[in-house]
Amino acid sequence: MRRAGPITRVAAPTATVLPLRGLITGPPPTSHRLTTTPTSAPLPHPTPLPAFKLPATSQEGKPLYVPGTAEERQARHVRMSSPLRRGTHESWWTPERAFFNAVAKTIPTYRVLDEEGHLVRGAQVPDVTKEEAMAMYKTMTLIPIVDNVLYQSQRQGRISFYMQCAGEEAAVVGSAAAMLPDDEFFGQYRESAALLHRGFPLNSLMAQCFGNVEDTSTKGRQMPVHYSAPEFGFHTITSPLATQMPQAAGAAYALKLDESRQGDCVICYFGDGAASEGDFHAALGMNSVLGGPCIWFCRNNGFAISTPIIDQYAGDGIASRGPGYGLDTIRVDGNDAFAVLGAVREARRRAVEGKKGVLVEAMTYRVGHHSTSDDSSKYRAAEEVKEWSIVDNPIHRLRAFLVEKGWWSEPEEKAMLAKHKADVLTSFKRAEKMPKPKLGEMFNDVWAVKRGEEVPRVIMEQRAELGRLLKKYGDAWEPWRRERKKFVEEGEDVIDCDGRGT
Repeated sequence: MRRAGPITRVAAPTATVLPLRGLITGPPPTSHRLTTTPTSAPLPHPTPLPAFKLPATSQEGKPLYVPGTAEERQARHVRMSSPLRRGTHESWWTPERAFFNAVAKTIPTYRVLDEEGHLVRGAQVPDVTKEEAMAMYKTMTLIPIVDNVLYQSQRQGRISFYMQCAGEEAAVVGSAAAMLPDDEFFGQYRESAALLHRGFPLNSLMAQCFGNVEDTSTKGRQMPVHYSAPEFGFHTITSPLATQMPQAAGAAYALKLDESRQGDCVICYFGDGAASEGDFHAALGMNSVLGGPCIWFCRNNGFAISTPIIDQYAGDGIASRGPGYGLDTIRVDGNDAFAVLGAVREARRRAVEGKKGVLVEAMTYRVGHHSTSDDSSKYRAAEEVKEWSIVDNPIHRLRAFLVEKGWWSEPEEKAMLAKHKADVLTSFKRAEKMPKPKLGEMFNDVWAVKRGEEVPRVIMEQRAELGRLLKKYGDAWEPWRRERKKFVEEGEDVIDCDGRGT
């Protein structure tokens, strides 16, 4: 553990696919039905930021950021509330930041700002300065640009894989902003915005996605988006679902026992799909019994890859499970950055003071695909994604609040987005040109050995075998000759290796 410190489209044949549900924002379906969809359905990518424009004004004198008549807006509001009811029974909005630790008939959803960025009646904005609010907004507007560049680069074959944060910016950034510098982060794989908000450089992020020589934490051996940053308390992301949860429970217990770390806290991110894994129950059970300050932060984004929440569980969301483990629990509007900030701040206070776990369920929506290996048009309609992107955009909501407060303007927006784009492209181009680490790095850090001791024989044998193969085929076979040039020293560090290493 870290110590403190214009394409012409060609019509394609149709094919029968698996049963497709209607809009998740509509009423529950009464039956499954077969339908057809073009096999060439376009793959959506992260939606660009909403256009900056001054709003119209309602009869009450309030600015309107969501287009349409009053009737249309009301109908949309009802539809946008449906996922809460379908995935979490009859949950209702509340401005009260109330935690619970007993089973209730229904669980409310805490929010501060509505879909148009207005303060909800009876709600209070968390104690946040202009600088803090602007820092959150700048990270929330940076990550879509990062996502767009890296997503498209994967489609071009320049990186192997990518996962987006689109639609969940408020949940990730709002929670990260509530934590302190020495806290420990266990991410799933959509928390790159949390890393950026904590100061992780763009160059380091790009280095990991390209696996180049500057990827000092995972040394080019991890898939893209599997970040690791010990200097920011960010533990290495792993691909298997929910494996970070028992690790987080152990880290929280270690903090509880370490007198020098009193006041520090763990936050563990996971999705609604991960909550169906056994590790979820093992981790919460361990934390509830052994204790340790830990915030269990669930991004309930509506889907576990292609499985909607209505097919995942019959209970009242994920929050209903908290009392069963004796955890203080709250459900929050995950598209409301201020509600997330306030909820996680209070969750952190409870966790640290009580040296225990606290569960936060953030209700949000995954706008992008699950990953670049997924085509979400096979299991949800494009209209659904578009509606969430326009009507309940977390970035739009926070920006509307900032504009209404007089903290932000159109010229500032244009300048910021231009800088974001320039910075991202500069880091991207730099990372792409850098070589990969030495080939010998793949054999390091497999076993922990003391200084001066030899690594296990099996590792030395594998290293020597690679050296022999490179010596035999490295110059004779074009694919190997071409690939060798991508690595520092072109593999010379393992050629003629005697198999010994320390």
